[in-house]
Amino acid sequence: MGEELRWLVDRMGQPGQCANRKIASGYSRRQNRRQSHRMAPLTVIKQNLEGQETFRYSGNVLVREDGCLVLEATYDHIDMDIHGLSLRKGDRFVETYYADRWYNIYEIYRRDDGKLLGWYCNICYPALIGEHSLSFIDLALDLLVLPDGTQVVLDEDEFAQLPLSAEVRARALSALAELRDRFLPLTQG
Repeated sequence: MGEELRWLVDRMGQPGQCANRKIASGYSRRQNRRQSHRMAPLTVIKQNLEGQETFRYSGNVLVREDGCLVLEATYDHIDMDIHGLSLRKGDRFVETYYADRWYNIYEIYRRDDGKLLGWYCNICYPALIGEHSLSFIDLALDLLVLPDGTQVVLDEDEFAQLPLSAEVRARALSALAELRDRFLPLTQG
């Protein structure tokens, strides 16, 4: 296991947290490919606050547990750079969704050599996980974490403008704080 991932095993490998030890320990590309061929495809549906679909794509389920799902997907959009994270068509995403947490986590690997590029975390309502699809309502706020520990909070202005109840806003901000704390060991290395 790479040193850059060891902290995630320690911080996220708690009970009920959906095979994070498997994912965070690198979940080797060979294991991912072998298991993804055995698991069924699943459709991911991202929705806005009004429940309107804003994005849809497919992935292959790697792990399915009560209240949690991990899938593998391929980035299939235009190349883009997000604060030091260069996304290219064909990059590999290992995505973890929770039915009881206000975020999901995308672990991103470069298409050419499998190098870890970073993590993209969506602050959102807990995922609705079904047999053939999952959906989540995005709350605009995101956390980008690079392998060197750099953290960038994205779309704070958009989040501030959403018409959210005080409770939902507090849960979203608490989820962001939890994620920032979980990734903190990278910067304390």
